[in-house]
Amino acid sequence: MKAIHFLVFFVLLALASSFASAFDPSPLQDFCVAIDDTNLNVLVNGKFCKNPKYVTADDFFYRGLNIPRPTNNPVGSNVTAVNVDQIPGLNTLGISVVRIDYAPNGGQNPPHTHPRATEILFVQEGTLYVGFVTSNPNNTLFSKILNPGDVFVFPIGLIHFQVNIGKINAVAFAGLSSQNPGVITIANAVFGSNPPINPFALSRAFQLDLNVVKDLQAKFGSNK
Repeated sequence: MKAIHFLVFFVLLALASSFASAFDPSPLQDFCVAIDDTNLNVLVNGKFCKNPKYVTADDFFYRGLNIPRPTNNPVGSNVTAVNVDQIPGLNTLGISVVRIDYAPNGGQNPPHTHPRATEILFVQEGTLYVGFVTSNPNNTLFSKILNPGDVFVFPIGLIHFQVNIGKINAVAFAGLSSQNPGVITIANAVFGSNPPINPFALSRAFQLDLNVVKDLQAKFGSNK
């Protein structure tokens, strides 16, 4: 059964790549393996191309996405990203993947956005409550309870989340339509920015007591 789940997941990952051309640069050659040496070759949207003569199979390889990650942190989850920083050969290919481990009874991937990617999520183990919220003015919530084998899509740029509502660990995999989708965790960005946003402004924006805002800033600021 797990083999079938992995097959379904990687089919979905391949489909996710079809979204990529509108967001990441389209390749003009077979590959452009990323390197950080700024003295060589041509800049491609933040990454340089490795000389093809020195490219190896390891530039397209990553090992370990089958390994569970610890979830003993404040949110009860762990995201293992495999993007262009882990696989240099993803440069210009417009696709990446993540594994998400969730602790039982409320472990969550808290509300966040991916500014450069649509996400397609596949649940391998456990039961997740997931959803996304549309933009202003409606702010409509689309949510679903997912079980093993289920798939859900989060449109590019929209706030979304996943919560483990089961009593056992949960595991999900996601394909994203960018080599470097980015992530903005809402609470961390708002209350943990560096330097901090003026607490009076946040107090007015969220209709919270000023001291509550300062407490939140202290909490999220200390986690940065």
